[in-house]
Amino acid sequence: MDYVVVKWLHILSATFMFGTGLGSAFYLFFTNRSRNVHAIAVVARQVVWADWLFTAPAVAIQPATGAYLLYRAGIPWDTPWVVWTLALYVLAGACWLPVVWLQMRMRDMARAAAAAETALPAQYWRYARLWVALGVPAFTSMVVIYYL
Repeated sequence: MDYVVVKWLHILSATFMFGTGLGSAFYLFFTNRSRNVHAIAVVARQVVWADWLFTAPAVAIQPATGAYLLYRAGIPWDTPWVVWTLALYVLAGACWLPVVWLQMRMRDMARAAAAAETALPAQYWRYARLWVALGVPAFTSMVVIYYL
């Protein structure tokens, strides 16, 4: 495959991964602050959908295109910026996987509360705090990866 095409796919998927993550985090975080159960139910559903539609494919494309680009450019895997990028990517992924699970649970709780016209359960807010706590190192890792 053409190097330029793979590089474009790598950059595009990185943009989708970072942009979707940042946008989803922004909207769900601030919608949570509103405490509007119906709004939270809608936004949580869309955040889960965006993760499956944009983030998951990008997460799969990144290592494949990155490996190809390293190979074609003749860059060794033990180059310091490559090692740091891979370590931070693993860290971000280790945070993202539980975040996806949390988002799905939060979506389900919000949908149930909206349908029943009740407040969100305390468990929702515990999950929301953990969601933020996991998002901070994932986001920071991605910012550093962009720098590298």
